[in-house]
Amino acid sequence: MRTHKAFTLIELLVVISIIAILMAVLMPALKRAREGGKRASCLSNLKQLTLAWNMYADENDDRLVNGAAGYSNYTGGDWATHAGELAWVDTVDNSNIDTQITGIKNGALWPYLRNEHIYACPTGRRGQALTYSIMFSMNAVNHTEVHGVKGAHVKKRNEIMPALGLRLVFIDEGYMSPDAYAVYYATEQWFDNPPARHGDGATLSFADGHTDHWKWAGADTITHARLEENAGSGYGWTPETDEGFHDLYKVQRGCWGKLGYTPKH
Repeated sequence: MRTHKAFTLIELLVVISIIAILMAVLMPALKRAREGGKRASCLSNLKQLTLAWNMYADENDDRLVNGAAGYSNYTGGDWATHAGELAWVDTVDNSNIDTQITGIKNGALWPYLRNEHIYACPTGRRGQALTYSIMFSMNAVNHTEVHGVKGAHVKKRNEIMPALGLRLVFIDEGYMSPDAYAVYYATEQWFDNPPARHGDGATLSFADGHTDHWKWAGADTITHARLEENAGSGYGWTPETDEGFHDLYKVQRGCWGKLGYTPKH
């Protein structure tokens, strides 16, 4: 009688187990590699946006572009005075992507960056053409906490010299946010939520044109950011750990140039 060689059931199970182990090892690495590529694309977008932001200042006697999206020529109060200033994005509308794109093309930065795809991160919320925000301090919103504080809220680039490499301009929130990214100056808590982007951190740009990814140190920062990343709501969260407070201080200093209080952590 002829005998037919074949795998036994045990051998098949061993092979399947080995494949499963290899997949378990390789999948996280592949995921990190993909995320690294998306982060690089996001940082490139931020680089180009900040270049356009600087070009605007170069051609406008060092004046900063109106950083409050949707608040062109706004004169409603000293918290956001933009008389005669076209906003960098002219319209903010979360519900209609065509209106968002029109707002981008009608904005003050469009002549310097005529590519609508640069205004949104590749991993941003679907149906939104804008995921980046300008910080409150960069001629966006003159928060009541910084009234009279020299060099905090600025309308001209030379007001932040020589600290261009320390002051934040753009941040990737991952979704369209009204006006600008808000962070307190004299209060030891977040205003807008910390974003969790590209590996539990934030992708940002600075006034000198360089970009960076800040990995959050606090587990509480990451947990809260993950809970809120799809909601886009809720304000005034207080960190729960020393590391979480240091994440907050880092963003506050990057926004305003300094803290308006003595930190407790």
